[in-house]
Amino acid sequence: MKKTSTVLSGLLLAFASSYGQYTTTWMGNNFSDVNNHVGNCARSMWVSPQGVVYTAAMWDEKGRNIGIYQNGATLGSMGGNKESQGSAIGGDATYIFTAQQTPNGGKVGRYNRATKVRDLLFAASAGTTGDVIGGIAVSAGRVYVADSSGNRIVVFTTGGVQLRQWPVAGPGAVAIDSSGRLWVAQRYQGKVLSFDTTGVAGTTISLGASARPSALYADSIRGQLLIGDQGPDMQIKIYGNLTGTPVLSGTFGVQGGYLNQSSGIRGATGDKRFTRVAGISRDAAGNLYVLNNPWGGTWDLGRNGATDIHCYNNAGNLLWTLQALNFEGNASADAGSDGTYFYSGNIIYSYTGTDGGTYVANTVDPYRYPLDARIQMTDHARGEHFGHLANVGGHKILIACNQNADIFYTYYFNEATDGYIAIPNDTISKVRNGFCLDSIGDIWISQDKTDAIQHYPLTGFAANGKPIYGPVVSTPTPASIARLNRIEYVPASDMMVLAGGNTDWTLIGNRIEVYRGWKAGNRTPNLVITLSRAQAKSMSAAGNYLFVGYYAIPDIDVFDLSTGALVLTMNTSNPAVYVGNDVDSQYGIKAYHRSTGEYLITKDDYNANKVVLYRWTPATAPATSDSVTTATATLVSRNANAGFRIFPNPVDKTLYIDLKQTAAKGYTLDIFDFSGKTVKTMQANGQGQMQADVAGLMPGSYVLRIMDAASRKVLGQQKFIKL
Repeated sequence: MKKTSTVLSGLLLAFASSYGQYTTTWMGNNFSDVNNHVGNCARSMWVSPQGVVYTAAMWDEKGRNIGIYQNGATLGSMGGNKESQGSAIGGDATYIFTAQQTPNGGKVGRYNRATKVRDLLFAASAGTTGDVIGGIAVSAGRVYVADSSGNRIVVFTTGGVQLRQWPVAGPGAVAIDSSGRLWVAQRYQGKVLSFDTTGVAGTTISLGASARPSALYADSIRGQLLIGDQGPDMQIKIYGNLTGTPVLSGTFGVQGGYLNQSSGIRGATGDKRFTRVAGISRDAAGNLYVLNNPWGGTWDLGRNGATDIHCYNNAGNLLWTLQALNFEGNASADAGSDGTYFYSGNIIYSYTGTDGGTYVANTVDPYRYPLDARIQMTDHARGEHFGHLANVGGHKILIACNQNADIFYTYYFNEATDGYIAIPNDTISKVRNGFCLDSIGDIWISQDKTDAIQHYPLTGFAANGKPIYGPVVSTPTPASIARLNRIEYVPASDMMVLAGGNTDWTLIGNRIEVYRGWKAGNRTPNLVITLSRAQAKSMSAAGNYLFVGYYAIPDIDVFDLSTGALVLTMNTSNPAVYVGNDVDSQYGIKAYHRSTGEYLITKDDYNANKVVLYRWTPATAPATSDSVTTATATLVSRNANAGFRIFPNPVDKTLYIDLKQTAAKGYTLDIFDFSGKTVKTMQANGQGQMQADVAGLMPGSYVLRIMDAASRKVLGQQKFIKL
């Protein structure tokens, strides 16, 4: 057994190497490696006078809950992924203070900036779950904490000793100005209150009923209070005359932010087109820092959010950004752009050859579509960051789902009215046996306990871009694939790929069946692939290849859907590009076949908060029939036009050939490797069974071509594998 395993491994490696190389790049994060990646979903921010940025998150898979950055680069992190809650952070020259999460919910953690170690915990709220602490500000040896759960402001020494408290309804972000005045945001009242350090109330700034003051920064040098508004204005409001009656003296950022349609496409992000402002600060040089989170981070807003930090100079010019836009999610290529644009469940990226790609748009509009499932904290699916996309004649259909999905949310686009915004449509539920949105917009699902495949054919689009579907067509699941786990349909070749055999609906069994002519009525598999690896998790079919990812390993196996052979295993082509531990999601792989022949394959990387992008162009090889049985696949049908039969296959020393005809002057036998190079030529007589000595060939895949020696007519060709 050991010898067989070794031989097969060598065979597969030889086979893969003949199929050309791939390159590995990424989208959605400034950095590709797990040591420098921008941390997941920074929800609050504090910046030192020297411009060192500290952010707090509830979850980063690699423990970057408190991220540390400067000048657009990563300096490090502190606190593990079970410490910071993410809702509040503050600091001074010595310490960082952050709200803590369960089991320390309601407490503030103190971290030494030099050692990066938490050296103190103290209770600030009786609440223990969620965002019970809404704001932290540190000044003159005092720590001011907004106890949102207890509706109060509490003042501590930096050593955690409580000094005083006073009541405030629903306190959020807090800031201390140069006169010692404490400013407290009431997000859902649209107000910012002021108090002296003993709790005596002062001036109130009323921003309006629709405003959502979410971040505060007191600029002592300029005597200004900067208020981040997550309401429809999506910008920073700047107030002066803080010692008297505060006056709105200016704004920063486009009014309406990324939803503004006069200066850009609705949904388009970028310079001063903010989404939701979560943090504001300045350094001693006057640079302005803005933390804004894309919409669509549901669940707990920590595990499934995103980070987008902008730094502007004194003149308001954008200096750099730091972004982490993907945690547990993936993106599908847009066929209308031939793979230039990619859509996740809530983000649009572009990739034009530059590592990291570009953050183009946030497809959620919380004000026009407040019931969008992607922003409902109580939604069952929570965190729909996996995007499935079809572009049919310029009409785009987006379907979003989560990590292990049995609910799928459908969206459509109307660029004239909504730009990049995905408009909520129907919900598909109870899908536990496979889902596919194919390239022509048809939907294929297998709902739980139906033992059937439901096909919803797209029949057209309404004037507003909404897709119209015909009556469902239900087909019994082939008995040979029970239990069905995944569905992939390729319209161009009428090819259905079914995977099954695992009783765990979130995984894939080891059996994959390929049906040619599925819509034409074929229900007998033409090809059966038996996966040799356990715990397959995700698969995607494009062109003539199937891409399979696995739980617990980072490899993606590529199978030829004509032969069933494993032709390539992708991990990373560049050691500097980290690709993650595995595929930990049902739809964590998406593949697209470009018009150039190149394949684009995306994969989720929840460790380094990005989308991995593989680029692969198969090497040109002689056309082969599908009359081969290999160690990893069994062809059910054979090429009847080949004109001859070969055996055994795979072969060790001698390949036997049975011809269906005779030739007076015999035959010429050519053997090609998969780069197209002729590696052996032989002559054979024109009668009976022929033999080909292949003992001297290296292990791998080859093509045998037979020609009439006299006429030079090609009689056929077949692939074989040399052990």
